[in-house]
Amino acid sequence: MVLEILIGPKRAEAHPKLMFLYGFFYASIALLLSLWIFKSQASIIMVFLTVLACIPLLHRTFKREEKYDLKIDSEKLIMKEHWRALKFLLFLFFGILVAYAFWFIVLPESISTTLFSSQIETIQSINGKVVFGNFIGEDVFFKILINNFKVLLFCIFFSFFYGAGALFILVWNASVISAAMGIFVREKLSTIFSYFHIFPLALMRYMTHGVFEILAYFIGGMAGALISFAVINSHLNSKQIKHVLIDTLDLTLIALVILLIGALVEVYFTPIIMSFFL
Repeated sequence: MVLEILIGPKRAEAHPKLMFLYGFFYASIALLLSLWIFKSQASIIMVFLTVLACIPLLHRTFKREEKYDLKIDSEKLIMKEHWRALKFLLFLFFGILVAYAFWFIVLPESISTTLFSSQIETIQSINGKVVFGNFIGEDVFFKILINNFKVLLFCIFFSFFYGAGALFILVWNASVISAAMGIFVREKLSTIFSYFHIFPLALMRYMTHGVFEILAYFIGGMAGALISFAVINSHLNSKQIKHVLIDTLDLTLIALVILLIGALVEVYFTPIIMSFFL
């Protein structure tokens, strides 16, 4: 109950960068409680507890955005309002991601391996498919793009059926990315790198393209939530539902374009950047 009332959408929009600290705090509390109470299942429980802390904020935010849909006729102004919400949600996500990565790195390897066991299995599964699939060039691009489209679809459906349900997918992705970053940092620390050099490098490796993907998933989650709240609040007369449907379609199309850009960056741009540092 205490975590739920720390901050609301209005204050978050006024101080979006502050949400990074809230995300770091929420994830750290969830991680430490999971490790203390549910050690054998900590890798899933910490994601659940992080989501639990964030859901009230996300729920009120999406509810607020649905009201804007009904009040504002200009699609340009609606998108401007949506961006204010998306901006602080991105900072929240990065706070969660950095917290998970920080604890993965600073905790003893035996503990962090247990704590992120499910995430590590997911990473190994992904790496196995990439290595044995012999994907190169355009094959990689289309494989990544299709996979990202599937995640976007899940975000839309989860938000439609559960309101803020997309948050679970996003926090899970944050935990997997953080584990990948932690593994990357530990591998490079065995050579010539220091923490201060390698952690920003790990962040750049996964988030140069990842920021596009996460933004698209938040947009998709918002699109699904707008329809969900319209149904719940019985805003289904022809004029009201028209505004909501147009906005939802616009958001979905924007998310698809952003995912396309993210896939291009991941396949063709990120490897070039990393080649200068590795």
